[in-house]
Amino acid sequence: MTNRLTSKDILALGFMTFALFVGAGNIIFPPMVGIQSGEHVWVAALGFLLTAVGLPVTTVIALARVGGGIDALSSPIGKAAGLVLAVVCYLAVGPLFATPRTATVSFEVGIAPLTGEGERPLLIYSLVYFMLVIAISLYPGKLLDTVGHVLAPLKIVALAALGIAAMLWPAGSMAPATEAYQHAAFSSGFVNGYLTMDTLGALVFGIVIVNAARSRGVSEASLLTRYTIIAGLIAGLGLTLVYLALFKLGSGSATIVAQNANGAAILHAYVQQTFGGMGSFFLAALIFVACMVTAVGLTCACAEFFAQYLPLSYRQLVFILGLFSMLVSNLGLSQLIHFSIPVLTAIYPPCIVLVLLSFTLNWWKKSCRIIAPTMVVSLLFGIVDAIKTTELKEALPAFVAHLPLAEQGLAWLPPSLAMLVLSVIYDRMQGRQQVSAISSK
Repeated sequence: MTNRLTSKDILALGFMTFALFVGAGNIIFPPMVGIQSGEHVWVAALGFLLTAVGLPVTTVIALARVGGGIDALSSPIGKAAGLVLAVVCYLAVGPLFATPRTATVSFEVGIAPLTGEGERPLLIYSLVYFMLVIAISLYPGKLLDTVGHVLAPLKIVALAALGIAAMLWPAGSMAPATEAYQHAAFSSGFVNGYLTMDTLGALVFGIVIVNAARSRGVSEASLLTRYTIIAGLIAGLGLTLVYLALFKLGSGSATIVAQNANGAAILHAYVQQTFGGMGSFFLAALIFVACMVTAVGLTCACAEFFAQYLPLSYRQLVFILGLFSMLVSNLGLSQLIHFSIPVLTAIYPPCIVLVLLSFTLNWWKKSCRIIAPTMVVSLLFGIVDAIKTTELKEALPAFVAHLPLAEQGLAWLPPSLAMLVLSVIYDRMQGRQQVSAISSK
């Protein structure tokens, strides 16, 4: 007989899901959008919320409907292609970008102001940081206790305090919007939402959320789906409130920090002015807990995934992933962001297509005819958008700059929609041919 979660455990599961999402990128990018978008801040915020809240919550719901794993979600594109997609997502939100970034952000906010941004302080900090990540990740069955009941509430209280302060005590006035936000505020916010990696994170965290519920003895599929969806909605509400507060904080910080400053610098300047020396300590503790929880969730998820395909145990993989993330984190925050932007720009479009079309599987005669070609087109044009963010952009043909929505960084969207329409027509025609063939026999 399956167990049912208590109201307290359901709330803890939601808090855990929220805490897993709110990591480095969720805290540093909204203030940057806020300060750069100026008078267009709320238009940009709407675009950002679509990719940084709407898509992650939708992804959690999609995963809950198929049992919580990216492998089941990607089944319409074939086992091999689905595995490649899963590996890319797990590596991106795991040891290559997101997990190391949690260490570099918490270092730059909390430690660097005291020690300077030297290589040795970062190395020592990252060693201690990832020792803690490894220690907690070795016991994934305890996540609902360690994260849901302890660390997540601490993070929520701290974020609430920062959000209330941002609403009550703005630092100053806003600056005029930068050129990008003057011409395309909504789409600039939309694309910047990629940088939180939350949709990719949702693809990874889905199985962690389901397993947390299973650790309480819940085995019935319908209950697991219901609890996962509730947890996703709680997390989505929390993310929205955090982002709105951070947009407000950033938009009013133009008088205390340069408009091109990164999110860590904006936050540090704000709390230093608003709370003084204790503010810096508070912010350091907040960022540390936020980043630590996310790093633990990512490490657990990646170890559980790769243990299925490699001749290594879960615990061995926790050590390997933790140590590798520690090494990558020593590249520094600026380098990590620089490397991650083109990769995320390329892989986000096919992931968006997969998640959204997963809700339409029953509409088609054969879903692979619809999803696979649309994802391929979105990936190809996503790669074009990605190249435009690198030094190789001069090598692209001139017509690329004139593609529909190219200036907004969404050149992948029109051709993907066109391929979707063509695929639907083909699927319907094939269905009619099969019906005609059967009736003629």
